[in-house]
Amino acid sequence: MGALPQNIGQRASILLLLANCLTSKGISEQLKVSVPVVSKWRKRYQESGLEGLSDLRHCGVPHKHDEAEVKEILPLTIHRVPREATHSLRFMAEYSGGSIWQVAQVWAAADLKPYRLKIFKISSDPHFADKVIDVVGLCLNPSDNALVLAVDEKTQIQALNRTQPMLLLKHGQVERQHDYKRHGTASLYAAFDILTGKVIGCITQQHRAKEFLEFLRQIDHRTPVELDLHVILDNCSTHRTAAVREWLEKQLRFKLHFTPTSTSWLNSVEGRFTQLERRVLYRNAFCSVADLRAAIRRFIEGHNEHSAKPFAGI
Repeated sequence: MGALPQNIGQRASILLLLANCLTSKGISEQLKVSVPVVSKWRKRYQESGLEGLSDLRHCGVPHKHDEAEVKEILPLTIHRVPREATHSLRFMAEYSGGSIWQVAQVWAAADLKPYRLKIFKISSDPHFADKVIDVVGLCLNPSDNALVLAVDEKTQIQALNRTQPMLLLKHGQVERQHDYKRHGTASLYAAFDILTGKVIGCITQQHRAKEFLEFLRQIDHRTPVELDLHVILDNCSTHRTAAVREWLEKQLRFKLHFTPTSTSWLNSVEGRFTQLERRVLYRNAFCSVADLRAAIRRFIEGHNEHSAKPFAGI
């Protein structure tokens, strides 16, 4: 019983005691539950067997926030801090004219946590709400005839070689490392496929519009030609140069969707960069940029083969 969820274990105990011919009142006193609860699970078992012990699905259609509601709450969250206190659900509900539940749902859908100051940064983008709705809508409800790709670059990744071995983890002490020697840098361009969770990567020596344009060409060649490409990316200057715009004008299947300023958390490819940092870069030693590139390629190949999962939510 210990491995079962508490509610399922309780229901199973009721059935076992019923099988031992205990009365409903006796089971009620022994398990500290009401007599109607005992009767309910006896009836459910008689009608549906073991499947009857599971909770029934709640009826009704899940609430969907209309666009006007979201556009009212998000800008107020960004631009208005309550005079009475820091951000709170109650004050934001009063300002927006909605309920506490509505504010909580909109914040959760946009992954906004203004009450946790360490991870929240105010965006100055005047079209913040429109862009959030656009990006979140693409990720949660991608088109059937299109790929949604979250694109970004991790620049100036250093090939660091430790001058001495790391001090190993032991009781009361975290794993530590000494100084290091630099052997150069590399930049990684990555596109995260929302539907499959796989990553398209391109490692470059520099971070310029030229390299970004080459990465777009790789995406074009490595994706089915019959699908439109919705690309989510930030407002980096290399993404908006004349050469990039000119190339995109000829590629009708590319459709760019820019995240608001100061909202890197909204681009789901950032999660892959975090994994790369923790699993490959932080503890490894690289004797050359070639070693660094090889390690990044192994990470991407391993992720695509073993760890890729469809995007579940922001």
